[in-house]
Amino acid sequence: MLAPLLAFLQAQPSGLTEHKVTNMFNPMTTPAKAEFNMGMLEFAITGAIFAVVAGLLIYTMIRFRRRPNDDSRQEPPQIYGSNQIEAAWTVIPILIVFVIAGVSARTVWGVEDASPPSNAVQVSVVGHQFWWEVHYPGYNITTANEIHVPVSRNRERATYFTLKSTDVIHSLWIPELGGKTDLIPNRVNHTWIDPSTPGIFWGNCTEFCGAQHANMLIQVVVQEPADFDKWVAEQQQAQAIPAEISTGQKRFQISGCWACHAVKGTRFNGKVGPDLTHLMSRRQLGSGVLDNTPANLKDWIVNPQQSKPGCLMPASKMTGQNLDDLVAYLETLK
Repeated sequence: MLAPLLAFLQAQPSGLTEHKVTNMFNPMTTPAKAEFNMGMLEFAITGAIFAVVAGLLIYTMIRFRRRPNDDSRQEPPQIYGSNQIEAAWTVIPILIVFVIAGVSARTVWGVEDASPPSNAVQVSVVGHQFWWEVHYPGYNITTANEIHVPVSRNRERATYFTLKSTDVIHSLWIPELGGKTDLIPNRVNHTWIDPSTPGIFWGNCTEFCGAQHANMLIQVVVQEPADFDKWVAEQQQAQAIPAEISTGQKRFQISGCWACHAVKGTRFNGKVGPDLTHLMSRRQLGSGVLDNTPANLKDWIVNPQQSKPGCLMPASKMTGQNLDDLVAYLETLK
């Protein structure tokens, strides 16, 4: 009974606080703080407008309401127009619009047009229905649904994202780390983060992309630079080629898993589904719908539709020793 728990704990990065409940009011990067400050300014401006308009409306309703049995009360004279008032309620809104537009444009420009420093970590994220493909071109690493980045202080080793989509429009949002950025077919978008605090931060696709849009989760694991470099070194290692092919590896081939999935260091080079080279180093399965444990891995292989209806992975319906052998092989992919 302890085996699944131990497997999950082994995959948990040590010493990191998990922020599974996302909070956009707790910005932890330069872009997120700039966007938060912009939002608060606009909220203050619109809140003040609401307070003035609502206050005048309430005052008018109370001050000039008609009271029963009060025909003797003299009504104030009707004023037919005031050039000063009409000019004010025309000019002031125009000025407010210019202020909001200027602040918004400056914030968006500052985030999207920022030049990466020479030691920036470059990450390419590709959206699929319904999972995230993650590449580190500078390190020759490919993973899925989990992005590891180093802590960045004063924008040292900030992380710059290149965002693409292979099918429909997706949108990447990790609330504590930055605003939403779309992943659009045939277009390349960019964003960046410089988190100063280690932790595990959850995000989601925020552009409706199909049946499992709500379960297209992603994690950003922010690590101290030394821990990040250790993770990079581990991920760069190809799987050792055994002297004799295991029964589970044969099952991986016979069952056609290789047609969709790649395992670095072997001849399996599928491009349709996630790269499985270091599958067991990841915390989640199915883009966040299941903890990565052997029991859940079995359930996922047999019938992924049960956990994620509408996902594009077919059910294998594998049972018995064949399933055990395949999972035993996948458990070696650490």
